[in-house]
Amino acid sequence: MVTTSPPDTSNVVRAAGAVSAVISAPIATEHRRRDSRENQRVSSATSILNPGRGRIDGEHYLPVTPETCRWGWWPNRLTRPVLSVADGAVVTVDTLSHEGILEDQGRDPTAFFGTRGVASRDVLADAVEMARDVPHTFGVDGPHVVTGPIEVQGAEPGDLLKVDMLGFALRVPYGVTSNRHGLGALGGEMPDGTEPADTLTPGAPGGTVSVFTEVEGHAGEGTAVLRYTGGRAVRYPIAPFLGMMGVASDTAEPVATRPPGRHGGNLDIKHLVSGATLYLPVQTPGAGFAIGDPHFAQGNGEVALTALEGSLRADLRLSLLRGPEARRACGLIENPLGETEDHWLPIGLHADLNEAMREAVREALRFCESRLGLPRHIAYAYLSCAADFEVTQVVNEIKGVHCMIPKRDFPGV
Repeated sequence: MVTTSPPDTSNVVRAAGAVSAVISAPIATEHRRRDSRENQRVSSATSILNPGRGRIDGEHYLPVTPETCRWGWWPNRLTRPVLSVADGAVVTVDTLSHEGILEDQGRDPTAFFGTRGVASRDVLADAVEMARDVPHTFGVDGPHVVTGPIEVQGAEPGDLLKVDMLGFALRVPYGVTSNRHGLGALGGEMPDGTEPADTLTPGAPGGTVSVFTEVEGHAGEGTAVLRYTGGRAVRYPIAPFLGMMGVASDTAEPVATRPPGRHGGNLDIKHLVSGATLYLPVQTPGAGFAIGDPHFAQGNGEVALTALEGSLRADLRLSLLRGPEARRACGLIENPLGETEDHWLPIGLHADLNEAMREAVREALRFCESRLGLPRHIAYAYLSCAADFEVTQVVNEIKGVHCMIPKRDFPGV
């Protein structure tokens, strides 16, 4: 576990130049020539976004270091911020995927990715540093590397933190999907009949299956290439997003990274791509915003346990909404709320999937009543006929369901 020491300002780098109103998401996945002598399967180091390298658009930049991250634990009200920003600031934040650095993969990303055709120069320097230098107890500490928390000056409980996703850049042109220790949707069947383990043991037979996936493409788009026997491959589009975004939880107790909650955290909502917004009810002074669990692509359900996990650089705008302004945006919601160009996304969370569904319906009703002005019985009928309830994920202890309310049905609202 990374301690919550005072922030080290030497690790915070400001980006030079003005911040554009809309930041695109350049994806560092340019095709490179394969070098058969090194058995390379991915691009050369010119496409690798190591800390401080490449495009940085934010007013503030937060890299991944042992001082700016927590491995396996979410911020609580006692966690000291590693960066402080003004309301409305645009931040560029690096995230680090846990895949390749965990103990059940050898805790040596250079070796792990090297066996999959990745040259050592194409392994992120911060991945090597985290695996080498940061204490972590497998099966006790959570798997995720969390960047933050970030203080938003003036934030108080009762406010809403509005997080605008301005853009995402792939830091590497490859990712990993893992099914480990019976923790996916088919515990006891996959992998190889492995029952969910009470105690996770690195290297246990059948305990972890990690599938390596290359990414091909260019700025603004990309394709995942999932290779298998006989030289064949499945190709599918990537849609980068942060599986984990949230505020500090109002507790003095340790908060594990795996289960999401009203603080946000490991929500895993695939629709929160570039251009989307997440609204988070602030629980502690300063908000304590943090991110992690970067995904290149994910299906609803996330059934194998993980998505296509890969490190991202995120450009985010952090703004505070209060009182009438907060109600105009979100109504009287109790959980985090997602928003895309075409939909509002009320969220339900519970250990029981049926209860998560019911909670999503309740949140959708609250939103329709308090934000859209529908009588409760009309809102219930509308949701039954026109809204889609999707299973977000079933693998994070606390399961998620989100509702897709089409904006087209409410012109001018």
